[in-house]
Amino acid sequence: MAKKVSTCAILTALALVLSYVEAMIPFHFGIPGIKLGLANLVIVIGFYVLKPREVLIISVVRILLAGFMFGSGFSILYSLAGGMLSFAVMLLMIRIRGFSVWTVSIAGGVCHNLGQLIVAALVVSNLRLGYYAPVLMIAGALTGALIGLIAGRILAAIGRGSGYTQSSKADIASQKGKDEDSF
Repeated sequence: MAKKVSTCAILTALALVLSYVEAMIPFHFGIPGIKLGLANLVIVIGFYVLKPREVLIISVVRILLAGFMFGSGFSILYSLAGGMLSFAVMLLMIRIRGFSVWTVSIAGGVCHNLGQLIVAALVVSNLRLGYYAPVLMIAGALTGALIGLIAGRILAAIGRGSGYTQSSKADIASQKGKDEDSF
């Protein structure tokens, strides 16, 4: 139990540091809401080395801490919406099996942006924000592809392989005796 708590704490801290680094990088294309999503690197890798519940905890705690430290109440709201939609879609894809890390990350990036857009449309009561969806989907796909590429390389470096899929995780888990429980 102590090992799980310390692992989650370290990964949450890493995700928070990546959020801070991203906040310091002047990465703006003149389009509000587009970021690299560096902290999502921890989440994507977490799906392949941790249980879903642990990844969810890391994601929520990181979003809350980053929002309180570097953002506002609205940024927390938008990030939670995007993060939870992204989490659900990535978890579903991983449970279906057969999707690469890269594909899972792209879907996560797109869904994160769509979740934020849905909340923005509800907050400002303007469905015309939907016109912004194609731009956010392209941005989410591009940043998701970059994060997926990096995550694949990290997983390969730690012995998980660059083409790592959920079926590979099941093989590794059975070798280590790790159970694949749900929430």
